[in-house]
Amino acid sequence: MHPELNVSSLLGRLAGAGVDFVVVGGVAVIAHGYERNTNDLDISYSRDAANLEALGGVLIELGARLRGVDEQVPFIADARTLRRTQILTLDTTGRRPRSPRGARWSPGYDAIKAHAEVIEFDGFEILIASVDDLLAMTRAAGRPKDQPDIEALTAIRRLRRRPRA
Repeated sequence: MHPELNVSSLLGRLAGAGVDFVVVGGVAVIAHGYERNTNDLDISYSRDAANLEALGGVLIELGARLRGVDEQVPFIADARTLRRTQILTLDTTGRRPRSPRGARWSPGYDAIKAHAEVIEFDGFEILIASVDDLLAMTRAAGRPKDQPDIEALTAIRRLRRRPRA
């Protein structure tokens, strides 16, 4: 059993294991400067074999299990399972790493990574989705509860594009 995990420890584990991923969703919105709460860590990740092995290893180590499944369903969050899925919502001890909520409408991992911004985190470089990609995914998800994120990201984009005096 792992002690309660938080976003920082999950990010550290993923980065420390060499997982090739980009943070999307609420944590990426926070990293861009909008204070909000989130209980999830949403990531988009490379689907190459070595990366799926690394990600699967972290998920197994964390005891990842299917979220919202009441009955005991055989499930192992390993590379084989990850290869066969596009979207997973998983519980781990304390937090839920998931694929992005706008994944059905995302431009795909390679495009998200190409536009991503690098932030320094506990000695690791972490990629976060660009404001434009976050806006596109959040708008595409079409959830009313995301409206504050859309407004904040739109304001952040406008401020970043303003010419400096």
